[in-house]
Amino acid sequence: EDQLVETGGGSVQAGGSLRLSCAASESTANFHQMAWFRRHPGREGQTREGMAAIKRDGSTYYGINGQGRFTISQDNTKNTLYLQMNSLKPEDTATYYCAATYSQAPALWTTSYSSWGQGTQVTVSS
Repeated sequence: EDQLVETGGGSVQAGGSLRLSCAASESTANFHQMAWFRRHPGREGQTREGMAAIKRDGSTYYGINGQGRFTISQDNTKNTLYLQMNSLKPEDTATYYCAATYSQAPALWTTSYSSWGQGTQVTVSS
């Protein structure tokens, strides 16, 4: 069974940075694509927002709120996906989820992904 475990969340002040990690139980090179999503507090009934995705060929995709400040990367030697988040804003406060799929699918759609982590909380204070 695929397992994804996110770490690196925490509390920071606005303008700060965090790097999220997602450790996979198998080689990340096996996945066709991996991605980061988030869900804001109090919005459990809503679709997660796609922040960034990376495909096997190295191409990256960013959602409108992830572009410019967030950078996705992947280290297949460590079986780990990363999300570097800079210039954080209070509106970035959310639970961040890692996702992966073996299939080729739209990069930032939640329905594209079959494996999900449990999430890591990010809180940005003003």
